[in-house]
Amino acid sequence: MSTKTRSIQSIKKELLKKSREAVLAAVQIYNNPQITFKSESFIILSNIAWTYLMHAYYRSKNIEYRYYETKGKKKFFSKTKKGADKYWELERCLDCKDCPLDKDTKNNLKFLIGIRHEIEHQMTNKIDKYLSAKLQASAINYNYYITKLFGEKFSVDKELSISIQFSEINPMQKEQLTKSDKLTPNLQLYIAEFEKNLSDEELCNPRYAYRVLFIEQNVNRKGQADEVIEFHKPDSESADEIKRILVKDREIPKFLPTEIIEIVKGKGYKNFKIRNHTELWKVNNAKNPNKGYGVQVSKQWYWYQKWVDFVIKYCEENSDKFR
Repeated sequence: MSTKTRSIQSIKKELLKKSREAVLAAVQIYNNPQITFKSESFIILSNIAWTYLMHAYYRSKNIEYRYYETKGKKKFFSKTKKGADKYWELERCLDCKDCPLDKDTKNNLKFLIGIRHEIEHQMTNKIDKYLSAKLQASAINYNYYITKLFGEKFSVDKELSISIQFSEINPMQKEQLTKSDKLTPNLQLYIAEFEKNLSDEELCNPRYAYRVLFIEQNVNRKGQADEVIEFHKPDSESADEIKRILVKDREIPKFLPTEIIEIVKGKGYKNFKIRNHTELWKVNNAKNPNKGYGVQVSKQWYWYQKWVDFVIKYCEENSDKFR
């Protein structure tokens, strides 16, 4: 083995070691009941873990992941103020054409990168319950890819266990949890803007957001109550029964006025303009929250599909005016 090859292997191993340490620290902090700054800490540490993982991959494939400029045939590498090479940040790693991650895993990471940008400059409220599905997906995705890219010996799933809580959550507590600790306006706006560009399929993909359902269950045979979690195949009778008794909790699609105009024009009502839209919602007092036509996020009003349908019906009833 050449000196260069040994150097590549040595750096790759060190990157993977640091990457695993970072993701394990992220999960341990998140599962610590005495820490309240959970999601923020997880996002920052897992960002580092994923960055090192991507660097290890590019290093193993001999892909340059440092910033540089080319002048003639020579490369000039960008440096920090202290003279060190500038390596790609995670987002640049994801945008590389040779990135091995699937689209939904990238969506998950880019979502969390955006959250990190929002939280690193200002204080947040407790955001754990709003982001837990995204954080869970990120952790599972990490274990999947480090194993896929570098082998079973690097997996982290055997070193982690399911976190345990001391009390059940009754319906009243659930309602209180939902009402309290609302997201700050900047995070509300960021999430709305990010997820409106995702399809329903992308929103529901477990690599983007992984949701686990806990159901209190009575058992009538020995051994049935030994495991905390049971897994049900999506096409099984038990899964169908679970779907029957549950209402899926997901982000409601939101539309800006300009998007509604484009939708209406696509229906053939080319003379329906922004001013017509403004007049319509004012006449119908449509921004009254009790009517359920939309929601204000930060200083921006977003419309739900219910309002879009109302507008289309209005245009149909006045087709001579708007066609």
